[in-house]
Amino acid sequence: MPFLIATSPGRPDHPNEDFAAATATCAVLLDGVSAPADLDNGCSHGVSWHTRRLGALLLAGADAGMNLREALADAITSVAAAHEGTCDLGNQQSPSATVVAVRVGADHLEYLVLSDSVLLTEEGGKVRLLADTRLDDLRPRLAPGTPARSWRNVPGGFWTAGANPGAAEEALVGTVPRGAFLAMTDGASRAVEVFGELSWEDSFDLARRQGPGALVERVRVLEAADPSCRRYPRAKVRDDSTALWWEP
Repeated sequence: MPFLIATSPGRPDHPNEDFAAATATCAVLLDGVSAPADLDNGCSHGVSWHTRRLGALLLAGADAGMNLREALADAITSVAAAHEGTCDLGNQQSPSATVVAVRVGADHLEYLVLSDSVLLTEEGGKVRLLADTRLDDLRPRLAPGTPARSWRNVPGGFWTAGANPGAAEEALVGTVPRGAFLAMTDGASRAVEVFGELSWEDSFDLARRQGPGALVERVRVLEAADPSCRRYPRAKVRDDSTALWWEP
């Protein structure tokens, strides 16, 4: 069965900052990290530019058989080199991305997860969540009014793939038995984490029965039912949403 990918921009007038792509045996899913509109991110190219290039290079490295951490570090280095002469990569708001990468082997899956995109796998008929929880662990410790982004890519904080290849060493990596898996950006996992409409198991089952597009559409329905963000507080009414499914 081929990889199935569904993606939808949060706004029709703004580029989709998510990225997902696959080869015959590898898949990557990234979610670009935007700075607030009133902050300069130091980059003239934009988040979607960064995410697409980073994702394409990561996929190429993974497909060539590189260690997934090394593939991510090389991709970060290459993208940084492409714009370090024109952009301020020392700016903490410089474009970066959350990352999921999976390589399908004969009897196992190799995976890498960085920041708050998530990976669900199946083992023994049970759904397993593979997630980097450092951002969630950090939030209760933040002083009132302190934005979480101030702890991005600093010791003791949480990590995303920006201009520092050292972020690759912070990624969650491992192997699990070969089986179906579902990767989601946080715009797709909203059905679980923001709206509480689905469980992780429900999301996995929906993607299996109806494809990842059904999961993205479910999120859009939930967002539309709360346009003021009062019932379900969130930073964006609609977010870029991407889900990627594979099954043997």
